[in-house]
Amino acid sequence: MNSIVLAAQAAQGGGGMGMLVMMVAIFAIMWFFMIRPQQKKQKETRNFQNSLQEGTAVVIGGGIYGTVKRVDIEKHTVDVEVARGVVLTVDKTGVFADVNAVTPNA
Repeated sequence: MNSIVLAAQAAQGGGGMGMLVMMVAIFAIMWFFMIRPQQKKQKETRNFQNSLQEGTAVVIGGGIYGTVKRVDIEKHTVDVEVARGVVLTVDKTGVFADVNAVTPNA
């Protein structure tokens, strides 16, 4: 069994360079299809969180829908009204999306 592997490696010759090129190609494909879109999505979410205004309908962590009542810039918190008279104070990073931008899975 070992002699077959050794014979295959000897017949292949300078395969080290081909393996290096293949690894670089795999990394490039992974970056374009996985890492880059994720970074783009994170940047969009961060820009949305920084532009929050009172009256915006939002989705916070856990899928809770509500309306922004107050944004505290110093503490990085947002007061979100989830029902009449029920106001939650959440960290600004806990606000994930604008309700108008969320598309239902119907």
